[in-house]
Amino acid sequence: MAPVSTLSFKCALITGGGGGLGRAMAEALIAAGKKVIIAGRTESTLKKTAAEIGATSYFVLDVGNIPAVSGFVKDIVSKHPDLDCVINNAGVQRPFQIIGPDYDFDLTRADQEIDTNIRGPLHLSVLLVPHFNNHPNGGVIMNVSSVLGYNPFSLVNPVYNGTKAWVHFFTMNLRTQLRQAGSKIKVVEIVPPTVETTLHRERKDPDDNKKAHGNTAALSVTEFMEQVLEGWRSDKDVCPAGLGHELVEKWYNAYGEAYTKAGG
Repeated sequence: MAPVSTLSFKCALITGGGGGLGRAMAEALIAAGKKVIIAGRTESTLKKTAAEIGATSYFVLDVGNIPAVSGFVKDIVSKHPDLDCVINNAGVQRPFQIIGPDYDFDLTRADQEIDTNIRGPLHLSVLLVPHFNNHPNGGVIMNVSSVLGYNPFSLVNPVYNGTKAWVHFFTMNLRTQLRQAGSKIKVVEIVPPTVETTLHRERKDPDDNKKAHGNTAALSVTEFMEQVLEGWRSDKDVCPAGLGHELVEKWYNAYGEAYTKAGG
């Protein structure tokens, strides 16, 4: 059976939904008539956001706390059996310097970043597949990668770049496996460029992703959502924005045919 279309779902869970890109996607989906559940680490933020945007519900979840994810999945599908979409958006970006006067490579913090950016989406995706696959209308898994997963040009955050490359490749393989198995689950990759959010909050200049600070490649959140919505409405497997369009096209032109021939 063919996968469902991207926007055919009824009820979405968005991690990191209290602000930034997560909130923007939640607002867009609610405007499109979808039920949206937001999840994040800070209850006060989630409660405020849910009330402001009209979210169906919110759950406190640190996706980097891997032992908690399994219980969370059981809880949410029990309370919301109509859940048929997850958007793995929660992520953290930290600067690390391996050597020199600015040395700061805290391996504990690097491990936390890996847990949040890799293990969280991995566990949520895998644990929700059975529920989506048994859902009468199938389901949708969306994973948020980054242009830095295609070209790691931001040298200050090597762990983040590596985690987003992982999200890209995992999402490709997940999509291929589900298609080959005849699953009804649609798998989508969202590829943001630099967007004017708080993602850079741990940098020396937390506003270096803002147009007002001279970053001409940055998109506003509104610009980002306009391009992602276009990808969703066009039922694309990969939905880039900004610089992501060029990098995604180059990557698939270089390697897409070889991946398909090799079994993808």
